[in-house]
Amino acid sequence: MRILYCGDIVARSGREVVAENMARLRADYKADVIMLNVENAAHGFGVTPGICRDFLARGADILVTGNHFLNQRDIIPFLDECKVIVRPANIPAENPGHGHIVFELADGRRILVIQLLGRLFMEAVDCPVQAIDNILRNYTLGRNIDAIFVDVHAEASSEKLSLGYYLDGKVSCVAGTHTHVPTADARVLPAGTAYITDVGMCGNYNSILGFETTAPINRLRRRYSDDRLTPAAGKGTIYAVLVETDDTTGLAKSIEQIKI
Repeated sequence: MRILYCGDIVARSGREVVAENMARLRADYKADVIMLNVENAAHGFGVTPGICRDFLARGADILVTGNHFLNQRDIIPFLDECKVIVRPANIPAENPGHGHIVFELADGRRILVIQLLGRLFMEAVDCPVQAIDNILRNYTLGRNIDAIFVDVHAEASSEKLSLGYYLDGKVSCVAGTHTHVPTADARVLPAGTAYITDVGMCGNYNSILGFETTAPINRLRRRYSDDRLTPAAGKGTIYAVLVETDDTTGLAKSIEQIKI
């Protein structure tokens, strides 16, 4: 299975560059599954049902969120309605939406997609290890599921690495998101799990994490600032990863970083 995952899509520049290249991503990389992280797609914070529907209409298969998944209030009913959008798994079950989904390809192969939030330097959430252990009790690579993809939405690289090695051999891929800065450590871990600490963002890199530079600099200089974060306008860049798995074992054969 060839799984293509685009990192955090930030505001209009991120939406436009991904939308314009969706067909190219599918064709050039022969992707069986295209997944997008949409948690910053609506003006940098959260996502709306309209944005989700547009990405799905353009060819995306699965949408992944993150810690901003409830920032746009009109997304709340859509999280239950849409069966291909994933919110964090390690939050109270009373929240709307699904912390993991199983997506079936046209040829019958199935991929399990899970999202976990980190706990270091983030808002308080449930234990990510306990959450994924509970999910994986029902799925075993190469037996009842063809691929398992885990998004770890977290600040700390050490936490992402720890989860990567903990899940090595149990899942197809552990891909980090949230910091918006692509890392250069894409590799297959010893037991066969593809790993990258952060996929990076899809948006305008002439910015600070996708936002105009004035407000972040003023916060750095003064410690306190009334300036609001404003998404950076301009041409966007895609950062993504392509993971190829073995259809017999479900483990990764390769992981490739993509930049457009």
